[in-house]
Order: sequence, then C-alpha cells, then structure tokens
Amino acid sequence: QVQLVESGGGLVQAGGSLRLSCAASGLPFSRFYMGWFRQAPGKEREFVAAINWSGDSRRYANSVKGRFTISRDNAKNTVYLQMNSLKPEDTAVYYCASNPLGLIIDLYEYDYWGQGTQVTVSS
Repeated sequence: QVQLVESGGGLVQAGGSLRLSCAASGLPFSRFYMGWFRQAPGKEREFVAAINWSGDSRRYANSVKGRFTISRDNAKNTVYLQMNSLKPEDTAVYYCASNPLGLIIDLYEYDYWGQGTQVTVSS
C-alpha cells in the first residue's frame, strides 16, 4: 500500500520560512518523480515544484521560483519543500504526489497523493 505523508506545515508570518517533508512508503521511491502542489480555498489545485528521481533536475512554478526549493533524500524516502520569503498568497494546503513520467505540472499525471498539510502565512 502506497502512502505519502506530509508534515511541517503551520502558521508563519510573511517573510518567514517553513520546510515541508513528505515521507513515502510502499513504492520504489528512487524511481519516481515527486511533486508538490497546493490548493487555496476556493481555488484549483496548482503545481508548485517537481524533482526528478536523482534530485539533479527540478521544475518550479513561476510564482515560487527563487523562494522555494524542492529536494529529496532517497535513503530516507523523503521529499522536501523549503519555503522562504513566504507571502500571504502562499497560504494553502500543500500536497506531495508521485509520478513515474517526468517533471510534469499536470496534476492528473500524478498517481499517488498525500493528505496535505496546511500552510498559513499571516500579513
């Protein structure tokens, strides 16, 4: 049974930082591309970042480029999202997901999802 479990969300002031983690089990983690998505209230789920299986190739949404960094530790079956210079518009539930295909922004190409972790940025 595949499980993706996010952690690290919380309440932070604008300009602050958070690091999200996503621990995976039940899948050959090092063979999968991993992505982070987010969904704000009343909005569609949107792509944030993705990383390839080896961790040496990344893709970011324009809205987070230069502020967020995705990374992974295959020995720990974990993917991370370091979020710096947070803005109120970053407030959302953040999800990690896996796909076997590539650095894809289309959420429908991702096969497994976590339950999400809430990030709230106050102004």
